[in-house]
Amino acid sequence: MVSELSAWNNGQGVGLETWTQGSGNFKLAAGYAALFWPRLVLFEDYIFRQNFTVDSLRGFEKQGSGDRKYVEWVINHLHLDGVQHQNCEDISADKIVFVGRILKEMWEAKLLWQFPDRPCQVEFYEPEDKLKLSEYQLSFWQKKHEKS
Repeated sequence: MVSELSAWNNGQGVGLETWTQGSGNFKLAAGYAALFWPRLVLFEDYIFRQNFTVDSLRGFEKQGSGDRKYVEWVINHLHLDGVQHQNCEDISADKIVFVGRILKEMWEAKLLWQFPDRPCQVEFYEPEDKLKLSEYQLSFWQKKHEKS
């Protein structure tokens, strides 16, 4: 990102916010807002991102043998390389980590704000091999579903 930002403004560089103002559009801004501050629903004592389906829930309940943490994790998980279109030319580990860490903070804030009586754990998984871009994942679950 640093080299890209440095090239702007006749080589004097710009900050990330200024770059976004010069490069972005409102269609993307609306999409990112929905991703960064997701609609969340409480369903049968689970917390899910709004786009889940009951059929997928039932399938993951069966697959997870009743492990509610597993069910919430898998339904809510997001592969960070999927935030953009497949074969996006500027994908890189440093950008995924930057976005993933911020998303983690935002999802933590959203869950705490919307469900203050249901403590949750938000996880941003960073693989050991930083070049395995499809393995960076973000998800969450309710702490009460953790096994002791």
